[in-house]
Amino acid sequence: NLTQEQKESYWRYNVKLTAVLLVIWFVVTYLLGGIFAGALNEIVILGFPLGYYIAAQGSLAIFVIEIALYAKLMNAKDLEYGIREEG
Repeated sequence: NLTQEQKESYWRYNVKLTAVLLVIWFVVTYLLGGIFAGALNEIVILGFPLGYYIAAQGSLAIFVIEIALYAKLMNAKDLEYGIREEG
């Protein structure tokens, strides 16, 4: 079993990681894909305006990457603390 200090450290890491990933998601989805999309549409990549691409595909891709990154980092932290999911 974990000590109270280890539990608090683990939880702080989890909350900090979640907050950082949510900020990245917010910036990509709402700022780049929404508010600044008009300005980004001046840049064209493969025939598509960048703002449109970020709103249509980029935010979804970032979200999927963040899910995989969260799982990988939390699995590593679980191993560090000796926590193992049953199953």
